[in-house]
Amino acid sequence: MDEIPVDSWNALTADLRTPLLEWEWLNQLEQSGSMSPDTGWIPTHMGVWDGDRLVAAAPLYVRTHSMGDFVFDFAWADVAQQMGVPYYPKLVGMSPATPASAYRFLIAGDMPRQAVTRAMVGQMREFASQNDIHGIAFNFADPDWVPEVEAEGFITWLHQGYEWHNPGYESFDDYLADFNKNQRKNIRKERKAMADNDIELETISGSDAPDRYFELMYDFYEEHNAQFGPWAAKFLNRAFFEGLADCCRHLVLFVVARERGAKDPIAMSFLLKKGDVLVGRYWGSFRFVDKLHFNACYYEPIRWAIEHGVRDFDPGMGSPHKIKRGFRAVPTYSLHYFTDERMRLIMEGNIDRINSYERRNIVELNAALPFANRDDVAITSEDRQ
Repeated sequence: MDEIPVDSWNALTADLRTPLLEWEWLNQLEQSGSMSPDTGWIPTHMGVWDGDRLVAAAPLYVRTHSMGDFVFDFAWADVAQQMGVPYYPKLVGMSPATPASAYRFLIAGDMPRQAVTRAMVGQMREFASQNDIHGIAFNFADPDWVPEVEAEGFITWLHQGYEWHNPGYESFDDYLADFNKNQRKNIRKERKAMADNDIELETISGSDAPDRYFELMYDFYEEHNAQFGPWAAKFLNRAFFEGLADCCRHLVLFVVARERGAKDPIAMSFLLKKGDVLVGRYWGSFRFVDKLHFNACYYEPIRWAIEHGVRDFDPGMGSPHKIKRGFRAVPTYSLHYFTDERMRLIMEGNIDRINSYERRNIVELNAALPFANRDDVAITSEDRQ
């Protein structure tokens, strides 16, 4: 990223709602060593220039494994192995280690989008052929961008994610009013658990946060991942979090939990924000407090989001307990191209059935949304497309 002028890159992201493709964020992932050849992420970004002007770009990484993709393609890798077909390395476009729908090619508004997309995809295929790369994937693609890449011969794989949408709430009580009586009572009880446990919550913009919070966030991140042993999703190092204080304060939001009257946090959650979008990323706690996770990662960010005009909140991957807090199940997308014709045919022959299972899962999850007005609860993949 440091070979690409920051102003040129960010001119292409200025109108995007997501914070995940900003130059500062992607550069810090590299400069910290979190995303590097040593960790299986080889930065291989594409730029399209018209003279001295950057008119299009794409964050890309050559990958030697799939850990941190959060698109669990191990079954496809197993198929390739059974056929004696290499699966790695692969070329992946995404915001690294971040399962939030954001990815797209960055193309200047005065450029012909489909023609530039076609040229970029063609260059990627040529690069793959010349460098013995066996596949190209774009993970967590912006849903509005998917048709542009499908038109270039990529196969769309549907996954299930979560999203909270603000229809225009003016207060947290407005949010509560949408739930049925029982769940509204449960949420109030979970909120009250903080006071019952002498826990205070504060939401702080990264611009107003002390440097110490960036350092502490790594400790909480590490503590949380330590619970999961070999299944942990720990892809970032201490240098990444500490460096955010210098480069990315404007993108960061902290929710800080303290014991009443104490100075130091016992738990923190870390989110990214840009305009009317909020993305939940990391959290951790030094000791267990009942219902603290729900408050620090869901209720307090939702309260802040309502107060600050946030429209959409992506809480990240996780279990169906999000449904009870009003997060709808929504489709997310990855797009795939294999250099081996047999792999392409196998995916094409099975993807409709795979995607139909995921659509059914999304519908079934949304059927459990505890809203008083059942007419508004279901968001299907067709609605999103």
